[in-house]
Amino acid sequence: MTADAGLPDTLRDLPAWTPDAVELADLELILAGVYRPLTGFLGSYDTAMVIAGGRLADGTPWPVPVTLSVPKELTEHERIVLQDPEGVPLAVLRVTEAWQDPTTQDLRLAGPLEALRAPAHGPFHSLRRRPDEVGPHEGDVLTESPEGGRPPTPPGKVLAVATGEPLHRKQLGQLRQVAERLGAKVLVLPMLGGEHDESLVRALLAVRRELPEGTQIIPVPLPARGEPKDREVLLHAHIAAAYGATHLLADREVEGTAIPVVVPEPWAYDADVEVWRPVARIEPDHVQAELTPERLGELLDAGEPVPDWFTPPAVAAELALARPPKLSRGITVFFTGLSGSGKSTVARGLADALVERGGRTVTLLDGDVVRRMLSAGLTFSRADRDLNIRRIGFVAAEITRHGGTAICAPIAPYAATRAEVRRMVSAVGDFILVHVATPLEECERRDRKGLYAKARAGLIPEFTGISDPYEEPDDADLTLDTSRMSPDEAVGKVLDLLVEGGWVRPA
Repeated sequence: MTADAGLPDTLRDLPAWTPDAVELADLELILAGVYRPLTGFLGSYDTAMVIAGGRLADGTPWPVPVTLSVPKELTEHERIVLQDPEGVPLAVLRVTEAWQDPTTQDLRLAGPLEALRAPAHGPFHSLRRRPDEVGPHEGDVLTESPEGGRPPTPPGKVLAVATGEPLHRKQLGQLRQVAERLGAKVLVLPMLGGEHDESLVRALLAVRRELPEGTQIIPVPLPARGEPKDREVLLHAHIAAAYGATHLLADREVEGTAIPVVVPEPWAYDADVEVWRPVARIEPDHVQAELTPERLGELLDAGEPVPDWFTPPAVAAELALARPPKLSRGITVFFTGLSGSGKSTVARGLADALVERGGRTVTLLDGDVVRRMLSAGLTFSRADRDLNIRRIGFVAAEITRHGGTAICAPIAPYAATRAEVRRMVSAVGDFILVHVATPLEECERRDRKGLYAKARAGLIPEFTGISDPYEEPDDADLTLDTSRMSPDEAVGKVLDLLVEGGWVRPA
């Protein structure tokens, strides 16, 4: 596609591309100066050097590859416009190299960026800052000598913590202790990139009064990128330094960080005096076992209160909003199977059973109905079938996001597309995959619509199971064979799974 018509004439005819979430975050951080000295996306040699030794080709320390993947048709252009998911142009990339990643075979572009406009942010946009917009931290003073010939006196120490999770009582205590020992102000950098970013920021704002006076909270776009933990610490230290921090609080020391890393001493909950404090100050038999992430998840799934000794009530409330109890959490039940396998029959039966039980809003997205209403005009080519499943997945994810129950029953023959739908839905709720594994011979024997006969006669090209493959799932949560059970029995097995998993109350 070409760039936005509202651009200057010199840019209007350039091709446009929307990077993925990690690349968009990198783009914003480059343009904001957070990733200085980077001025654009890296080429093949710089990327190889970063991966091999954590340095750019010129020897400058840099922790992670910052690259841009594009489709093949964009590798032939000298400039492209990079835009956000809503089509808003953000920058122009002047291409200096088109290259192929030897590991993933992805095609990538490298080159410097020219900013067009700042990214448009949603909630809490007033907290977002470029490093050059962050003045001296509250309480710090910049002074110059009377002669004006010496550099200004540097501000005091600033302790940063980069986090994608709320700060509970243990972390709050450790942060206060280290800040007091250093005589430092505190800078909290929420690492944004998930579906519950707003909840994370609200949880951090809620505990700001429990941190040293003058604590600043500056959200930073940084989705998880799958880098080793040490590289992640190096990147967090670089970002913290860009925002004026002099120290980074982290759970491990790493060589070569932009600023010193401080690892707090171990803390635990002292059940005798009912406070969190350093383990060294607690009698061994008074140390209360910490609430593990698994146990915290169990409490939230069941709708049980998170104990006050573990986290402040305001944080507990945000945790409950981000992870509602399973009985009220959105869920998608995704049936896949050959044409004639019985998946639509079981899906309709499940929808009826859930409506009869009450307590949940139910939306049935049957394959044939979707084809008529949502995907009219699409062919049965692989590309169009994938697009049909993505559309179903998008609608199901929106239903799930708002606490509903989406029941989907397409053929969905390709594993990669099913995995894409699972990722979309799992980001906002829960996903159950049901494989209706009725044998092809039985599906063809039923052939109520005469489709198999037409496919055998060559009248329907690319027909799943005949002239096009069906990739059986190896990640199904439940497998059914309707040649061996009645529709009611099949519905009962899906209901049992939902009841055992906590999404549906027992009858």
